Amino acid sequence: MDQGGLFFHDDFFGPPWWFLLVAGIIIAVIAFTILKGVAQWMSNNASPVETVTATVIGKRTSTSGGNNTSVTTHYYITFQFENQERREFAVSGKEYGMLIENDTGLLTYQGTRYKGLQRRLM
Repeated sequence: MDQGGLFFHDDFFGPPWWFLLVAGIIIAVIAFTILKGVAQWMSNNASPVETVTATVIGKRTSTSGGNNTSVTTHYYITFQFENQERREFAVSGKEYGMLIENDTGLLTYQGTRYKGLQRRLM
C-alpha cells in the first residue's frame, strides 16, 4: 500500500515537486508585484515636481473585488497638456468627483503621482 498518498512520496518526506513549483510561482508573483511597486515609488520620489497647464479630457473608473469580497473602485483622470501630450493619473474619489471634463488649470505631478489641479477660473 502506498504510504505516501497524494501529498508525500515514499522516498522523500515532503511535498511533491508540483506543489513546490506552484508555491514558488505564487511567491515569485507576489515578490515581483512588491518590487515593482517599490521601484515605481522610488522613481516617483526621484522625479521632479512639475507644474504645467493642462485640461481634463477624460475620466474613468475601474473596480475590483466582488463575489463575497469587498469591491474597490479606482479613479483615473486623463489630462492633456498644452503641447498635446496626454497623461492619465490615479486620483482619490474626492478629487474625481470635484473635476469635470474641460476643467483647465495648473496640474502639479511628480512622476506618475498626481499632486493636484489648481483650476483656472474663466
